[in-house]
Amino acid sequence: MKVSIGMNLQSGAWGGGNMFGKALTQWLTKQGVEVSHDLKSDDLDIILLAEPQVRLKISAYGPQAILRYLHRKNPKALVVHRINNSSEARNDPQKKFNRLRIQANRVADHTVFISRWVKEGYQQSGYDRPETESTVILNGGDESLWQKKAPAPPPTPLSLVTHHWSNDPKKGFDIYRQLDEMLVHPTWRDRISFTYIGRLPEGFQFQSARTIPPLSGEELAQELCRHDIYLTAARNEAAGMHHIEGALSGLPLLYIVSGAMPEYCHGFGLPFQPETFTQALEQMVAEYPHWAAQMDHYPFTHDRMCQNYLTLFNTLIAQRQEILARRQWWRRPVWFVKTRWGKES
Repeated sequence: MKVSIGMNLQSGAWGGGNMFGKALTQWLTKQGVEVSHDLKSDDLDIILLAEPQVRLKISAYGPQAILRYLHRKNPKALVVHRINNSSEARNDPQKKFNRLRIQANRVADHTVFISRWVKEGYQQSGYDRPETESTVILNGGDESLWQKKAPAPPPTPLSLVTHHWSNDPKKGFDIYRQLDEMLVHPTWRDRISFTYIGRLPEGFQFQSARTIPPLSGEELAQELCRHDIYLTAARNEAAGMHHIEGALSGLPLLYIVSGAMPEYCHGFGLPFQPETFTQALEQMVAEYPHWAAQMDHYPFTHDRMCQNYLTLFNTLIAQRQEILARRQWWRRPVWFVKTRWGKES
């Protein structure tokens, strides 16, 4: 099998999409799959469209380049479009982000959404392809990196932690501020502590919380496992990686009911709404041993995610003739000339 993943993979901390591309490349290669990140080969089996906006550094190619490849080089290649973000997550009430990706999606034979919540958002924006032409594959983290805490009696105080690269207030700073203010009071300061890892909004300061500059890799893994509970209050996350990394470090999840969080966190911690945060925290402190015992079973790993992609690719290749027979767009490429994706080489 030959697979092209349409990403210019970057070194260092480049966000969840880049992490996904690295993980899938390495995992598929170990399975004997020939992986590239361009459209040079004339006998690709699968093309994975990962970032349609070719002006972005992470994008290796967009839908126009794929269309040219299918017309000029190899019409038998199958195109999978991975959609990993949405208007709801990007302060885009006009849904322009979604609609542009729906337009790019016309070049795809199959679509992968990284959560059911993302898929539902695109359906509300006009995505209307048959159910058989899309799959939800949830993200996973590198289980070999994140270090689980050794079993031990519950410590006092219990230590909460969260980490974000972005300093967007939607990452949950209203809840983090509320928790920081709670730590001033005797009711809480002897029972819990809070560490924030990452960048803060301009002018934002904590009174009691410990703050650490952004970390990644081994340094982040070592720091996370020093804590007991992972807190996330991020709004409208398409999937996110921070809570996955916390969970794979063995930390029970205290998570806001927003975006895809319930899909990734249900059964491995306690949900809350902004108005119920204090009650959820009380319950987590009381039930900590129970939730800590659940974390060995947290399923969202690189292996699981990558195996799901390989299974999908094999299924599509087995159905290649049927898929090629129902293609409509490739006979009429004119629709793609006037798009907003920009010129591609």
